This record gives sequence, structure tokens and C-alpha cells, in this order.
Amino acid sequence: MKSILAVLAFVVSSTVFADYTLIVPQEPGKGTSVWASIIAKHLSPYLGEPVIVRHIPGAREIPGFNEFHNKLRNDPKTIMVAHGGNGVSYILDPVDYDYRQYDSIGMMNLDIVFGRNKETDLDTGKFKVAGSSGYEPDGAAMAMLLCGPGKTVDQYIACFKERVVWVTGAKGNEKRLMFLRGEVNTTRESPSAWIKFFTGEKADPKNVIWFTHGIYDLQNKKQIPDPNFPGTQFEDVFKQRWGVAPSGDLYNAYRLTRNWRDVLQKSLWVNKGNPNTEKLRKALREMLSNPEVVKEIEAKTGKYPWIIGEDGNAVIAELYKLITEPALKTAVRWNKEAYGFPSVYKP
Repeated sequence: MKSILAVLAFVVSSTVFADYTLIVPQEPGKGTSVWASIIAKHLSPYLGEPVIVRHIPGAREIPGFNEFHNKLRNDPKTIMVAHGGNGVSYILDPVDYDYRQYDSIGMMNLDIVFGRNKETDLDTGKFKVAGSSGYEPDGAAMAMLLCGPGKTVDQYIACFKERVVWVTGAKGNEKRLMFLRGEVNTTRESPSAWIKFFTGEKADPKNVIWFTHGIYDLQNKKQIPDPNFPGTQFEDVFKQRWGVAPSGDLYNAYRLTRNWRDVLQKSLWVNKGNPNTEKLRKALREMLSNPEVVKEIEAKTGKYPWIIGEDGNAVIAELYKLITEPALKTAVRWNKEAYGFPSVYKP
């Protein structure tokens, strides 16, 4: 009996005094890892306990989230840091994790800026993209903007392959360097990176924003233009070019992957029933009331709203409504045939 009590006491004390851990599904130095390190540093004083970052990288940044789901989520001091790529993988890849089994602590509602060299003609030019996973919505947006309205998925795939050169193998900042050297004529950037590298007096005027994807308006349950880049949302750019709003099967698949990626770009999750959930949400709200902390976060991400607590769970419920059978099948097909990404249809 004494032995059993000693073991129980050890388990309880280990849980009480263990540090909070943020699980990051990528190696140090990448965007979500840097964001997580900022969150860990500033969240700790508001929790009154240390917060550490643990990196679990792997292919398409899936293994870390799978390990959280399968082995770590029942630890009340373990928090999953997920990003938009995990959101897209959830609907297109064979993964173990499932957002319905977690509670949201908080998420940043971010955007992506897709730029181009404006000297390449939109009607006749070929567009080179240093592409990789995470670009799923961007390529679909390019196809619709270049090829016009009213096309079938077959026609968009054929047009995309004719008009777009998909260059693989480049990573991280190498993609931006390829754009700056003229090896590709498009670039995909975070909002803060676009402002840093492509605005200001030294910016090359031929490098312009082609489109952004907008941000999610939770109150009205729809995507709206990004206030940081007015007039650049894909829907607005499409209508300016073609005179009609985008529609059809590829557009529905684009909305599916865009929202699962961009609404969940930076998010914090714990297992449902975690006894520390409300404590973490309270600490996050208090942290974000500090203007100096917000300034440091926004220096990395740009100025974007947070969705905290139960509102994050409500966002997931809305995202599930986008998963219709036709949109999902089209997204899987587009991934396979346009990019050559291995994707699976999950009914």
C-alpha cells in the first residue's frame, strides 16, 4: 500500500511541478517555431510557471501533431502549437490528429501575400513558382486568375500546367532569393516578410502584390479583405480582372483549403477536458493586454486579430461546414494532378 501511495504521490507531484510544454511540429528557426518561442517567453509570467518549447519535426510537419494526439495530449501541461499546413494536412493527408478532440486556447487569424513580377504578362506569360506543401490554395488561385471563369476542373488543370511552372526543392528563404534573382517570377510571403522585403524606398517597383486570401470574420462567418492590404483579396482581384465573382468546383475547393490553412495559421490546442484550459486562456488574454508583448508578436506576424477560447472552437465548427464531398474530392484531385502531392480522399 505504501508503495502504491508513493508512486501516486510521485505522479501527482511530477504533474504539478512539471513545466508547461509547447509542442512545435517543425525544427527551430522556421516561422511557427519562432512564433512559439515568443509565446513561451511571454506566457510564462502570466501562468506563474515556466513554459518550454519542444520541437518534433518531420515530413510535411505531421509527425509532431500525431505524437501530440497519440502520446502527449493527456498531459495537462502539454500544449500543441499548430499552423496552417497542419490544417490542410488534416483534410488532405492520412493523419492521426483530429481538431474535434481538442479545445482551443487561442489562434491568430493570419493571411498570406502572393507577389509577382508585374513585367510578366497576365494574358500570355508563364509564371514560375518555387512551390511546396502549404501552397495548395495559392496555386488554385493562380489558375483561376490566369485562366478565367467558367472552367471545369479538367480545364483548370490543363491551363495551370500550360501557364505555370512548378519548381520544387527550394526551402525557406531560398525561395525569396530565387524571386529576387529572377529565377522565378512569383513569391509567397508572410505579411511581415512582404512589408520587410518588398516595401519602402529600396523596394523594386516591379515586385507587386498579386493577391492575398483575406482574414476570417468570426461574427459574420466569412472571409473578408485583409485591412493591412486593402483591395488585394483574391475575390476582389478576380472580379477586377474578369468582371464576375469566382465560382465553381475549383473555387469551392480553394475556399476549403484556404480557410483550413489561413484561419489556423498559428494556433494553440489542449486535449478536451484538460484541467488547465481556463487557466491558459486567462493567461493568454492577460498576456495580450500588454502592448509591448503584442508589438513583439506583430513584428513577426503583422497586425492581425486573435481568436481566444471557445471562439476558437466555434471557428473549427464553421470550418467543418466547408468540408462537402464535392469540395473535398476536388481538393484532393487538384493536389494530386496539379502539384503531384500525394493526397487521400477521406469521406
